[in-house]
Amino acid sequence: MSSLSCGIVGLPNVGKSTLFNALLKKQQAYVANFPFATIEPNIGIVPVPDERLDKLAVVTKEEEKMTDLPPKVPATVEFVDIAGLTAGASKGEGLGNKFLSHIRQVDAICFVLRAFSDPDIIKQGVKDPKSDFEILKLELQLSDEDMVAEHSKKKNADVESLPLFSKKPFLIVLNVDENDLKNASSIEEKYSSELSVNKDQIVVISARTESELSELSESDQKAYLKDLGVEKSGLERLIRKAFSTLGLITFLTAGEKEVRAWTITKGINAQEAAGVIHTDFIKKFIKADIVDFNDFIVGGWKAARDTGKVRSEGRDYIMQDGDVVEFKIGA
Repeated sequence: MSSLSCGIVGLPNVGKSTLFNALLKKQQAYVANFPFATIEPNIGIVPVPDERLDKLAVVTKEEEKMTDLPPKVPATVEFVDIAGLTAGASKGEGLGNKFLSHIRQVDAICFVLRAFSDPDIIKQGVKDPKSDFEILKLELQLSDEDMVAEHSKKKNADVESLPLFSKKPFLIVLNVDENDLKNASSIEEKYSSELSVNKDQIVVISARTESELSELSESDQKAYLKDLGVEKSGLERLIRKAFSTLGLITFLTAGEKEVRAWTITKGINAQEAAGVIHTDFIKKFIKADIVDFNDFIVGGWKAARDTGKVRSEGRDYIMQDGDVVEFKIGA
C-alpha cells in the first residue's frame, strides 16, 4: 500500500514552511535508519510514533534469544508542502490554479492557521484563525463549483467521481506562540466550537518550537518539552491525528528480521491485509494467526500459543488496530 498523503495548506506567512521543515527533519532521522528511494523536496514521509514497536522488539529479542533488538519499522504518513493560497486563488490569483491542482491530488487536507503573535512576520492576507479558515474553505468551495460546472457540460457527466475538496477529510493546525502550548487542550476546545469542527480535527502546534526541537537529541527534546509543561511534541500529535483522519490503522508483525507496523484502511479483512505485505499473499491466503497486542507482549508467540491466546481467523475477519499477526500462506 502506498503512503497516503496529507497536503499542508494555508495563507502566506502562517508558518507552513517552518512546520514542513520540522517534519522533514523527522523524515531525515527516519531515512537514516531505513533507506528510501529519493523523495522530492516538497514531500516528507514521516514515521508514526508507536511505542508498541519498542515492546514488540524486546519480547522478540528474548523469545528468539537474539543478541540485539530486531529493527523497528513504523507506519508512515506522507505530508505534501503546498505553496500559500491567497484569496482569489480559485480565479487564478497568485498561481492559484496550480496550487489548487496540487491539493486535489492529496488524500486529506491539513489547514495551517496563524494564531501566534509575531510583529516581525507580515500578516499579509491573514486576519484571525476563523476568518482565515473561511477564506481557505471558500476558495476550495468555489474551485469545486467551477469543476462541477465544467464537468456537467460533458455528455454522460458523472459528478460523483470528481476529486472534489468537499469529499476530503481535513485537519486544522493552529500555529500558536510557545507559551500557549501548555493550554493546548483548552485552545483546541475553544476553536472546535468557533470553527464548528470536531476537537479531534484540531492540533495546537508551535511550528517555531518544533523547528527548534528537531535540532535537539531525544533526551534534550524531553527536557525542553517538560520545561514548557508539555508531554508530547506537537508534531507527534499531528502525525497521529493525520493517520486517524486518513482512516488508517495498523497491524503488527514480529520476528527476528524486524518488528513492523503495517498500514491498512480501517475495515479491511485479513486476506486484503495479507496483500499489504505481498500481493501474492492475497490469492495464496490460508488463514491468519492473531494475538491481541497486550497478550502477545507477555511472552511472544510461544507463550501466546501455550496459553491459548492465538486465534485462527479466516479471510473475512475484519482487522483491528494493534492485532499481532502471522499469516499462513499456501505454496
